[in-house]
Amino acid sequence: MKIIFTYINKPHDRQLSQSVYIFTYIFRCTMNQNNLDILIERSLEIRKKYHQLEIQHHNDEWTLEEDTLAYLTDAGLVGRNIMSHQKRWMKKDSAVELEHKLAENIWWLIVLADRTGVDIKDSLEKFLTKTEDILK
Repeated sequence: MKIIFTYINKPHDRQLSQSVYIFTYIFRCTMNQNNLDILIERSLEIRKKYHQLEIQHHNDEWTLEEDTLAYLTDAGLVGRNIMSHQKRWMKKDSAVELEHKLAENIWWLIVLADRTGVDIKDSLEKFLTKTEDILK
């Protein structure tokens, strides 16, 4: 799998501070569909194991809302690590954590899609196609 993360600075828009970056990600699978299926399957198996731990510790699984809050927390941590990457927030070992949190956010999106009945592969394909068409 090839994941490309692009940081776009709009220098022509001087109204924005140079420290403000629009973080966009382009998720391109350079693998066959079966590999993406395997990654999704592995992601969902890991989530099942976390559900077992939640039952052990809290007597029930996290709700969809709790999963969403966990995702949003991790998304916020991506933001902090991006700031550290750009030398706007000093944090030790942020490069390693950034890599981990970016992957974890993809994992959470797979989990949330599954919990809400969304076919993430189909949705991603539709999004990429629509966005490519808009940018032609």
